[in-house]
Amino acid sequence: MNGPLATGAPRTSLLSWWAAGVCLLVVEMRHRWYLFVLVAAVWMLAVVRLFVHHTPVLPLLFNWSASVPYHVVYVDNRSTTLTRGDLVVYAFEGEAARTSHPGLKDQPFFKRIAGVAGDTVTVADREVFINGVSVGRAKTHTFDRRPLQPIEATVIPPGFLYVQGTSPDSFDSRYRASGLVAVRDVAAKVHPLF
Repeated sequence: MNGPLATGAPRTSLLSWWAAGVCLLVVEMRHRWYLFVLVAAVWMLAVVRLFVHHTPVLPLLFNWSASVPYHVVYVDNRSTTLTRGDLVVYAFEGEAARTSHPGLKDQPFFKRIAGVAGDTVTVADREVFINGVSVGRAKTHTFDRRPLQPIEATVIPPGFLYVQGTSPDSFDSRYRASGLVAVRDVAAKVHPLF
């Protein structure tokens, strides 16, 4: 057997062995720094996803869905007044989160406020109206062929909002499974950048 552990050879102390390992790691990091950056980024994203609540806390929000036509918005955590036409991000707490799609619970949704407390919601032949003005048509099925029921006619109670996306495929307050949004679930008002 050759090397420092061979019989009769001086034994390397644990400290010098550790130092040699660190030096080798530093040399490898210099040569393959891009791999270490990639692995660190993946681990950082995993840690953030596990330990940080998914409602946005950064001043920017990126929208990947077709729910509204904006891809980057500024999150305004200071604003407390919510009015018709405002864009908001909220934690989803609709009926679907309790029944058919539990993975949606607390997921951030990005929609426009179409109705506020006191507004009248009516439905005629799957066409949804707020105060007599059409706000969209409720589809009969989801993309995976699950049936969708339109929201029931109601007067929006205090502390709730009717929210809607601009896409006809948006899952919003037009549907019973989504329903009205509690004001307490609204994380922030947002302002479109582009």
